[in-house]
Amino acid sequence: MIRPIMKDILFLGQKSEPATKQDLSVGQDLQDTLQANRDRCVGMAANMIGVRKKIIIVNMGIINVVMYNPVILKKESPYEAEEGCLSLTGVRKTIRYENIEVEYQDSGWKKHRQKFSGWTAQIIQHEVT
Repeated sequence: MIRPIMKDILFLGQKSEPATKQDLSVGQDLQDTLQANRDRCVGMAANMIGVRKKIIIVNMGIINVVMYNPVILKKESPYEAEEGCLSLTGVRKTIRYENIEVEYQDSGWKKHRQKFSGWTAQIIQHEVT
């Protein structure tokens, strides 16, 4: 289901809780909402659709990947980036890392540990933090 984009700064600033198997439908809602906003968005976190759970979706070119309970384990080679967000107006400067290693669960609840670099790494960092 396509969900409205949350713009409440107080809500967005709250800490997300771990996702459980009961939250799998949130992943589908993220898929639908990202698809509806694909012309201006490459990733989303569950809090952007009003759900305080550790779930993100990242566009990786030809596919969108949903990550449940993602944790950045390693990060290397910092650089400054400018980023925008559907939930907030304008762009902001921030520090990102060229290379990261992430642990997450997929929709089958299987754990993955994967390395990402470049644009994909930047999207993941934006959604996790």
